[in-house]
Amino acid sequence: MTNRPTRATISDVAKAAGTGKTSVSRYLNGEQQLLSPALKARIEQAISDLDYRPSQMARSLKRGRTRLIGLIIADITNPYSVEVMCGIEAACRDYGFTLLMCNTNNEVALEQYYIQLLSSYQVEGLIVNAVGMREEELNRLLKSRLPMTLIDRKIEGVDCNVIGLKNGEASQQVTHHLIDQGFNALLFISEIIGSVNTRRERQQAFQETVAHTEGICSESAEISLQQPEKLRHCILDFLQRHAQQSCAIVTANGTLTLQVMKVLQAEGLECGRDLGLAGFDEMSWSSLTGRGITTLKQPTHQIGYSALKSVISLIKQPEKAPTEQFFSGELIVRGSSTLD
Repeated sequence: MTNRPTRATISDVAKAAGTGKTSVSRYLNGEQQLLSPALKARIEQAISDLDYRPSQMARSLKRGRTRLIGLIIADITNPYSVEVMCGIEAACRDYGFTLLMCNTNNEVALEQYYIQLLSSYQVEGLIVNAVGMREEELNRLLKSRLPMTLIDRKIEGVDCNVIGLKNGEASQQVTHHLIDQGFNALLFISEIIGSVNTRRERQQAFQETVAHTEGICSESAEISLQQPEKLRHCILDFLQRHAQQSCAIVTANGTLTLQVMKVLQAEGLECGRDLGLAGFDEMSWSSLTGRGITTLKQPTHQIGYSALKSVISLIKQPEKAPTEQFFSGELIVRGSSTLD
């Protein structure tokens, strides 16, 4: 069995360079002006010969800064989450932070576990795409003084920085578009709303928009992604009951859009011919399916980047009052929402 090579220490570097640890520390901490050229050269050579790599964590903790940001994502398989995370990572690179990401898989127990875990790593701030954190749990976390920003989902009764989409405006935009295209029977499909404010806001805006438009029939449905047969029944029942009208479906997120497309394909139904379809979230395949799917594109990169900047502002000013920042989406019109 081969023994694993021992990692070089700062003492090893000092011994090889013929100096003390204090001089090596000065070299590593950017205080090289205090060292003679000859000593700097010896330390540099010793570091190279020993392949010495200082522990960034240890150095950060010594200064009282870890430069770590924790990210808790509800569902990493959701393209929205991936795109937001890319925005956060870009901001971390620009501002000199390192991101620690945890995926809760939409499980509340995992969310609570990862919050405790990230706190133990002494992250300087936390970005949360909440699953089901209760008000009292979040308030307890806020009292810990850990700077935190919520993405997409707000928690009622909790004062905290929030970054996300203007859901009401976006839902109105999608609904008005379908009505303008001549659809007069609309079905809004969401995952189970529960306490998720984004789903509730999108559904409410849909209902309010339709209520202010004469001659439009509308329905809303909440369906779990784990119930594909219920989704199929919901769609086919709606189309059958409104067979004499121009029907269209609005999906509350990209994952649901995919599931709806699977149902339509299995039933031989074509968007733009048999019914209309428009959904939240621009997917990589949105322009490639059939005539293309009309989507409400969220500024995901901007949301992620802004979330990191929001946390940094709290790190710098812990007493700063909570703020909310919401961005407009972009409606991308394709063949799925136009009638032959």
